[in-house]
Amino acid sequence: MRPVQTCAHRGNSNVYRENTLPAIRSAIAAGADFVEIDVRVTADDQVIVLHDATLERLWGLPSAVSDVTLEQVRSLGGADERPPLLSEVIELFDGAPSTLLIDMDDPALAEPAYRVVASVLSASGAAPAAPGAGDLASRTAVAWCGDIDGMRTIRRLDAGARIWMPWDSPTAPTVDDIGDLAPERINTEFLTMTRQLAEQIHALGYGITVWTVDNESSMRWAQRIGVDTVTTNRLGRLQRVASSAEDDGAFSEGTGPSTHDAVDIDEAIAVARGLAQWAIEFSSSADPGQIDTKKDAADLVTEVDVAVERHVREVVGAHFPSHDFVGEEMGGGARRGVPCWYLDPVDGTANFANRIPWNAFSLALAVDDQPLVAVVADPWRGDLFEAVAGRGARLNGSVLRLPEAADSVAAARASDPLAGRIVSTELANQAPWPGMLELLERLGERFCTMRVMGSGTMTVVGVAAGRGAGAVIGKFGAVDHVAAALIVREAGGVVLDSAGQPNLFPASGGIMAAAPWASDALYALWRDSVAAHASVP
Repeated sequence: MRPVQTCAHRGNSNVYRENTLPAIRSAIAAGADFVEIDVRVTADDQVIVLHDATLERLWGLPSAVSDVTLEQVRSLGGADERPPLLSEVIELFDGAPSTLLIDMDDPALAEPAYRVVASVLSASGAAPAAPGAGDLASRTAVAWCGDIDGMRTIRRLDAGARIWMPWDSPTAPTVDDIGDLAPERINTEFLTMTRQLAEQIHALGYGITVWTVDNESSMRWAQRIGVDTVTTNRLGRLQRVASSAEDDGAFSEGTGPSTHDAVDIDEAIAVARGLAQWAIEFSSSADPGQIDTKKDAADLVTEVDVAVERHVREVVGAHFPSHDFVGEEMGGGARRGVPCWYLDPVDGTANFANRIPWNAFSLALAVDDQPLVAVVADPWRGDLFEAVAGRGARLNGSVLRLPEAADSVAAARASDPLAGRIVSTELANQAPWPGMLELLERLGERFCTMRVMGSGTMTVVGVAAGRGAGAVIGKFGAVDHVAAALIVREAGGVVLDSAGQPNLFPASGGIMAAAPWASDALYALWRDSVAAHASVP
């Protein structure tokens, strides 16, 4: 197994302030193969090294970099703290074994940055100064990455530039995608990378880089599947992984050893969120492919279900090799006290297979019956719900909070919280669950409408966004419902089991999610409907 190359993200940013001369010197001295930096242009057209478009995060100043002069930038802190000029950074690489990687998120930055590189290297005799003279980067230790249009500008200016082409698709780029860019590497976010994608990119003859990986297990997984370069904030850690002869063969694309580390909630929600974002793009653009059945003709599975689950298992296994995993398509089991991930890659497969745009990606992390982290993605509307136990819920980054009292749109609702409302449910596969028809009848008597849309995840999580008064599911399933249940509770909703007890993870029976103002009335109808069904001979 070939050691992975190391790319220090914004210099040795775990030791020194990012994108500063000390951080860059430290990364070079430590032997990083690549040192990544970011560039911005000031109001007086000076190219400085800084990631953010403003000075707020690092300096507490809301000013845009494009609105301040170099003199103002020079007044920030000491020489070792303030953003340096790009020209000052290039000089650090004179005779150094590391390659400078210049990143830019705005195509307008490409030409100014290139002109600085050309000027500095021309002054040192390394290359011609004139843009377009060709083959500048091939004779210097400089590479480029970032915005695709910016990379096209670099290629137009320099036929020999070393370019890392950005890519965020789960399938490899085509000849048309690459065009005349002629990259040396394909640069993608870690969560997008899969073993299959790595094989496809290598088959095209390109190297692979992934960003940004700080977890040792993830570093080892990236190396194992053939990634050529990893960008990291933890340079020393990555170098130890790259130089280690240890074969971590105990790792598999699923669960790991029986011992487990404490749950890192921040890392867990970041990984889950990234996977949900990936699933939105993948599922919304993928063809269902071959459609098969599982238990019966109504229980469908598509190639997308399997592909999504395989990728999620790979990524979760890389980040959390000691965790358990239970998936809708590949199964699994949870051990007592061991963190476990629950996944339904495409909840609402029948809808998806029949081209009805109403299904969801559902992923949750729980320890025993306590869910800790949850994400639900609606690929067709681009909605991403998320929650962390005790920290609240969000939809597309905005806080979700259900009101305690109902609105007063209709006077009839003052006396009956269910009148004029919608309550959602789902079939038990293709048939009503015991009590469902009775609930339908009782809701009708209260002038409340029932909806059956075809995705248990979407049915439950919609309550968190105020979509209807509530939802009742006849039989709880962890892969389908636990993520949505946590999101509803963290949004201020009520989640009850069949016995009427607050419960996000019932061991048996069904589950109800409702807005606070509708929960008592809806639970009473659910309870009475199930009892009425049971009493029928």
